[in-house]
Amino acid sequence: MVALLKPHFRAEAPFDEVLAAHPAFPRLIARKIDVQRRGVHYTPAAEAAIDPAIHQLRSPYIFGSRDGAIKPLPESLLLRDGTTILVDPTPLEQDPYVVDHRDGRFVLLDGGVEVETVDLWPKPAYYDKLTSSGIKMSLLVSARPQRLNVFQSSYCYFWADKAGCRFCDIVTHTKQQREEMGVPTRLRPEDVRETIAEAIKEPGRFTNLCLTAGSVTKGAEIFDQEVEFYIELLQSIGSLFKTRRFPSQLIGSAFNERQLRRLHEETGLSSYTTDLEVLNEAVFNWVCPGKARQVGYREWKERLVRAVGIFGRGNVGTGLVGGVELARPHGFKTEADALAATLAEADWLGERGVTTVYIVWVPRPGSEFHDQQAPSLDYYLRLAQGLQDIRARHGLTVDFDDYRRCGNHPDSDLARLQ
Repeated sequence: MVALLKPHFRAEAPFDEVLAAHPAFPRLIARKIDVQRRGVHYTPAAEAAIDPAIHQLRSPYIFGSRDGAIKPLPESLLLRDGTTILVDPTPLEQDPYVVDHRDGRFVLLDGGVEVETVDLWPKPAYYDKLTSSGIKMSLLVSARPQRLNVFQSSYCYFWADKAGCRFCDIVTHTKQQREEMGVPTRLRPEDVRETIAEAIKEPGRFTNLCLTAGSVTKGAEIFDQEVEFYIELLQSIGSLFKTRRFPSQLIGSAFNERQLRRLHEETGLSSYTTDLEVLNEAVFNWVCPGKARQVGYREWKERLVRAVGIFGRGNVGTGLVGGVELARPHGFKTEADALAATLAEADWLGERGVTTVYIVWVPRPGSEFHDQQAPSLDYYLRLAQGLQDIRARHGLTVDFDDYRRCGNHPDSDLARLQ
């Protein structure tokens, strides 16, 4: 288990008071954001009501949880409207929401007050099956609402140069998963193919695939080896489909035009995402030193724009760790400045056909930013609405990261309402 340090907390306005300043913002999506910000803690009654035979428990993931542990707890909560909350188990002293079980229902508590009834994801049938090589399928491919996630490798080579992104715990969590769960260091394409073949036997459950991993900087040109890994895996998966192209997303490094064309022409990949993490060059250089040193902020953006010429408008995206732009001491000093800078850069990308989505920043115990705190709920509401407004203005879709497929982006939850 990763050693925990208690982050600094500041006084914040109550949920209803914040929401009153945003009367048009959907209440359940705001609740999702707040739960992601603060995390959850399960009471003994809730833990006793979790049924591993029917509920999807936390499977291998590229990042760790806020309590630094790997426990058989739910992967997600579901709100009344089908909104997904990917949750982080969190120590009580950090003031999380509490999940309890009362009168046959799972309920969400804030300050001891019941605020929502919630449900848990049903477990996919393939989770209990083994590949022909004897590996449990749930260790190879994990499920989102309607998406299959393939985390090809959780090692990032930026960490080898002590230049990993400061918010990230990918390598420390990889080691923990390998030791405590037996997760393979790198996935074999034939095992992944076999698992996906089993998963798609469940009618209507899954509609697309997402592949991601840590950056691999090796090769004749930077990222060549990473591209080779993805091509091998995508070709193996593609043999399951009758059509040339199949619904899929790759979240990878900032590949050059030659590498992108290879991925597009040699596989059935449908969409491409490469995460800038933060939309400001100065803060990016501090938060993501490896990315800054080996590619650079401006080149990373340009590679996103070039990808649009290959995959098409709306099929290229970038992800932000929303709120990390306010990390101390070199982030923005005010939420107003951070929001203005982020939305201006996102608008520049949107004008050129690139979608931008965010996840809520969770200061994780295995990261350099373990003792920091995410910004206010008000900030996240404004960021979500701002990014959705940008997509609407530029006619961009977010199908590969929407609420049904991914469920981890509060701003893309708004896309189904507008």
